[in-house]
Amino acid sequence: MDSGMRKEAKKVAIIGAGISGIVACKHAVEKGFDPIVFEARSCIGGVWSSTIHSTKLQTPKDYFQFSDFPWPDFVLEDFPHHKQVLEYVRSYALHFEVVPRISFGSKVTALHYSDAAADWTSGQPFSSTGKWSLVVQDVLHPLHPPKVYEMDFVILCIGKFSDLPNIPDFSSRASFNGEVLHTMNYAAMDKMQAAKFTQYKRVTVVGFQKSAVDTAAEIARNNGAKHPCTLVFRRVHWCGSETLVKFTFKNLTRFSQLMVHKPAEGLILCFLAFVLSPLRWMFCKVVEWYMGWIYPLKKYKMVPDHSFLNQIYSCMFMILPSDFYHRVEQGSLVLRKSTVAGFYESGLLLDGGTTRLDTDVVIFATGYKSDEKIAAIFSSPQLKKCITGSSAPLYRECIHPRIPQLAIMGYSESPATLFTFEMRSKWVAHFLAGRFRLPPVAEMEENARRWEANARRYSRQNYKRGCVGVMLQLHCNDEICRDIGSNPRRKKCLLSHIFSPYRPSDYAHL
Repeated sequence: MDSGMRKEAKKVAIIGAGISGIVACKHAVEKGFDPIVFEARSCIGGVWSSTIHSTKLQTPKDYFQFSDFPWPDFVLEDFPHHKQVLEYVRSYALHFEVVPRISFGSKVTALHYSDAAADWTSGQPFSSTGKWSLVVQDVLHPLHPPKVYEMDFVILCIGKFSDLPNIPDFSSRASFNGEVLHTMNYAAMDKMQAAKFTQYKRVTVVGFQKSAVDTAAEIARNNGAKHPCTLVFRRVHWCGSETLVKFTFKNLTRFSQLMVHKPAEGLILCFLAFVLSPLRWMFCKVVEWYMGWIYPLKKYKMVPDHSFLNQIYSCMFMILPSDFYHRVEQGSLVLRKSTVAGFYESGLLLDGGTTRLDTDVVIFATGYKSDEKIAAIFSSPQLKKCITGSSAPLYRECIHPRIPQLAIMGYSESPATLFTFEMRSKWVAHFLAGRFRLPPVAEMEENARRWEANARRYSRQNYKRGCVGVMLQLHCNDEICRDIGSNPRRKKCLLSHIFSPYRPSDYAHL
């Protein structure tokens, strides 16, 4: 039997039609497979199909781009609006004929692996004994019995920022007379619904990540100083402008990568990272000074207690809405550094319960339970524990050493998520095609531990599992290139190779 027939005989399932699912499907098809994509919703795009009106791309579009499908010429903005992003993703899916492969309204409720004793021992993508059983429920007909599909390999692309919100559980919540929701619920409203929902109300947003500042700024913009929005947060984070983000991306080169230590680095790289560390420190201090210069951080006591490097290595840097501090000065947005202790009849208890904040609506922008969401899809308690029982990242950010014949996409974060998703999709596609084998399980686990130790070295208390450090994006890409037998050097000119940033288009033919 030839290789083409073997590929057609192997059944590959992709769960989720967000960006990671779409790009995974495209590259699997290119390698001769015939995957089926299960999507619970009626549309593609994942989180981009349901977000607040003011959301824009956090990455310059040159870095948030499919390697072989550039942005259309009519998109002139460096940071396109979310509707433009969604249309770009849809165009990609239509162009590469991914949409006909998607089964919409099909929610995978459980994954079961037939061989409980199996692992990645063989290092190959397919097993002669183990199969995945997917229990799929028809969303439009929930009373119909679910269907069961048997698959040889599963690519899990259900993402991190949806479906299972992390809302603090306060016993006093029942006493609150107002409304409590998560930014996920707020984002599900259209522009008019959201404005009407918060109109003439005292709104408090809890958190200080991107969804928190965007939501608070949007509500402050709609309600004005007469009905100010309060932003409550425990810690302050560095937030930059679009100009700063573009400058930072242009300086993410192989030369700047030499300034940081890498997992399992040799003596020469270790020495270079030590010698060049003053440059890294100077760059961070210049960035911190710049942000203090363009924003009134000291005036409003918004200077973070950690370094800029510490934060970007944790995938936590974000673009601040351009009118954020204007709203603060105007009085339509109130900043409150405090901890939420609970509720009372008319609002929130802050500062250990000693302070009361009257409010009509509380919106929690406190993230998602991403590990629990992924673990919940497995029927086996052992596989659930593989996800929730360790803080270590995945091997190559997509393979769990103890979960065979399965890859997890869309879980890893980076400054340019699309770039990260597509590189791992290329890697998995080559793996499925038999281009290389995985190393032994113990070796993969040791590799993951080294990456975790390296990430903790720089991110410290801000460590996040599944974060591809901004300073090591190229190092990760080099590993992927070597695995599949391609040259990591993607530029012809040596000076460009060292001092120019690498973009998705440099990996178009990988």
